[in-house]
Amino acid sequence: MEIRNPKYIPLSILDLVPVVQGGSVEQSFQNSLDLAKHAEELGYQRFWLAEHHNMAGIASSATSLLIAHIASGTNHIRVGSGGIMLPNHAPLIIAEQFGTLARLYPNRIDLGLGRAPGTDQLTAAALRRNLQGSVEDFPSNVQELCNYFSVDNRYNKVRAIQAEGTDVPVWLLGSSTYSAQLAAYWGLPFSFASHFAPQMLHDSLRLYRENFRPSETLQQPYAMAGINVIAAETDDEAEFLATSLYRAFLNVTRGKGEPLFPPVKNMEDYWTDSEQYAVRQMLAYTFVGSPQTLRQKIQAFIDRTQIDELMVGAHIFDHDKRLNSFKILAELPLKKAPMQD
Repeated sequence: MEIRNPKYIPLSILDLVPVVQGGSVEQSFQNSLDLAKHAEELGYQRFWLAEHHNMAGIASSATSLLIAHIASGTNHIRVGSGGIMLPNHAPLIIAEQFGTLARLYPNRIDLGLGRAPGTDQLTAAALRRNLQGSVEDFPSNVQELCNYFSVDNRYNKVRAIQAEGTDVPVWLLGSSTYSAQLAAYWGLPFSFASHFAPQMLHDSLRLYRENFRPSETLQQPYAMAGINVIAAETDDEAEFLATSLYRAFLNVTRGKGEPLFPPVKNMEDYWTDSEQYAVRQMLAYTFVGSPQTLRQKIQAFIDRTQIDELMVGAHIFDHDKRLNSFKILAELPLKKAPMQD
């Protein structure tokens, strides 16, 4: 495994296990494992899988099972959730699942938690059976979950035996300032979903850093930001490949679930001006181009945000070109941002 130079920013991968048009779910699972092996060889820090439901182009809904699939086929890379949508699950169940994963793959499992359903309201109701909970439940559920991982929980009547003492890192994920402030209050690492919800990135990072309180697990704030990267040998090829990503988010704006489409030569045939505006707003932190183009633009993002780590997604139709995109990114000399006073 290649070890990334510590002066460069850590890179990680967010995988939604895309199902491509004409492809199968089984092939998607194999492609994700192949990508994880590739990422491990390139020195990526983490490989996270996101929980989504009732989406034809995404096969990562059984997130814990896929984490086991990826971890069993790799050796060193950290594997985790980006994230588990906690409102969909009892904290005890998640503690048992991730405690089991931590026992099977020691010091390799991350638990990222989100407070959104990761789906539509009808599917959320099918997952939870009711929608009586509120935003106020999320902090108490996180605390309950963390308690199950504590060694001291062995004295309680309700226990997650597998989880106790496993020391699984808990991350809070968010697309607003809410989770940023909660992560700061508890002294937890924070990941912002700027790869699809960029509007509140800077405010969230500022609030997280200003309000951070050191904890037993984390002495200084540690923030990660999500971006999309579509890399190729030339800008034109990368722009062509990126049309699959644009069409995927166009479907989101239209409320349609479709497999990942192949790239097209001209997006003007597929979206209106208002749809293009909406998609590009959602994908504001999407970087497309050749190595030279990407190095300049991504480095500017790192310097501006002072981010500690990048979590990268890539909706690319062709699996080999997706592998190549992550290879190009790994080879870019993206330096950590200089410390600011």
